[in-house]
Amino acid sequence: MRAFCGRSRAASVTLLPVNTIGDIPAHPLLVHGIVVLVPLTAILVIICALWTVVRERLVWLTLALSLVTVVLTPLTTEAGEWLEHQQPVDTPTLHEHTELGDTAIYFVLGLLLVSLALAGLHRWGDRLGDRQTLAGIVVKVLAVVVGVAAIYQIIRIGDTGAHAVWGSGA
Repeated sequence: MRAFCGRSRAASVTLLPVNTIGDIPAHPLLVHGIVVLVPLTAILVIICALWTVVRERLVWLTLALSLVTVVLTPLTTEAGEWLEHQQPVDTPTLHEHTELGDTAIYFVLGLLLVSLALAGLHRWGDRLGDRQTLAGIVVKVLAVVVGVAAIYQIIRIGDTGAHAVWGSGA
């Protein structure tokens, strides 16, 4: 989703963020992808970790969704930062939303790492021998902790974003 803009030297390439889609700010559009994909991916990570039968069928989809969220998250936060700078007033709530939004990448990277562990366990788990049970337990615990944390953080980010746009509702 980024445009590549070549300069006079072939080695110098500038990445341009996607700030608008048409004449519409990109952040409100991209954020819907994050709000859907991060919790969906987190739930799939948890389910794949806890149920082997589900892992056998959905591990590669889970890994693919994790990769998509890792790509989509920085695009969304960059578009959000651009949109923040377009606002006439930087309110404390908007600033909090922006700061929380910057943390989203760590949570989706966590989902990606657990997805990679799940894929590795699925693909090469038999090679672990006696350690397969321990590895399975560790991955299950990590999946639940990282998955729940990712969902919670996306809710926090979205809540502050809603308050920044629509006010406190009072």
